[in-house]
Amino acid sequence: MSFSPKPHAALLIVGHGSTENPDSSTPYFEHAEEIRSRGLFGEVHCCFWKEEPSMREVKYMIDAEEVYVVPDFISEGYFTQDVIPRELQLEGPSTRRAGKTWHYTLPVGVHRSMTGLLLQRAREVAPDANPAETTLFIVGHGTGLNQNSTKAVRDQAELIKASGAGYAEVLDAYMEEQPFIAEWDKLAATPNVVVVPFFIADGLHSYQDIPVLLGIEAEPGEAASQRDVFRHNPHHLRGKTLYYSSAIGTGRNMADVILDQVTDFDAKYHEAR
Repeated sequence: MSFSPKPHAALLIVGHGSTENPDSSTPYFEHAEEIRSRGLFGEVHCCFWKEEPSMREVKYMIDAEEVYVVPDFISEGYFTQDVIPRELQLEGPSTRRAGKTWHYTLPVGVHRSMTGLLLQRAREVAPDANPAETTLFIVGHGTGLNQNSTKAVRDQAELIKASGAGYAEVLDAYMEEQPFIAEWDKLAATPNVVVVPFFIADGLHSYQDIPVLLGIEAEPGEAASQRDVFRHNPHHLRGKTLYYSSAIGTGRNMADVILDQVTDFDAKYHEAR
């Protein structure tokens, strides 16, 4: 998708962050640096819910009068519908406040281009696995705080099924909601299983929690920057061959999805300069 440069506007990438895992914010800064290197915006910034700089510091960081706010989140859930609008005082798709216009896009995880990225990641992690003998799991967190939190994962599973990629099964599964990823071997009928975490970062959940739920690790290990789980593919567990991917958001091509959401916003609301 082509992108029209916005030298007079700022891009604000909003992430969750973590106080428990040092790698949680890494992809967000990489996405920002990738976009910054292309010279498409006058300013490119990141802010977080659980790390510095926080969302409440943003007003001191940005000089531009027009700001595109892109949630680097997977789903339209609690954080994108409640937390971010509250913290940034956003009142709708566009908000005029204190001399600035803030445009609030949809989160990256719901963009249609995510389907191709998920399929690419699945092929990369298991290049020798025959799709006809393979179950592909798309894994999310799941939460009781917002019913929409699992929708993006379910949608991607359905889109991949309809894509003709040839996988025997494509299933959605979660850490804290049914169907539980911990029961992957019971859910999958095929000898091969590929698991792609539908998370932005290789942080606490995708790198430390899910490997334990899968049986790859006995207990949560060190952070991704201090060790590597993924180099040991495949894992022969519970009578099956298991391939475990890094989080989908760790690829630098996620920068393109961020730009796609800005382009889609402009096309829908016609408010860009």
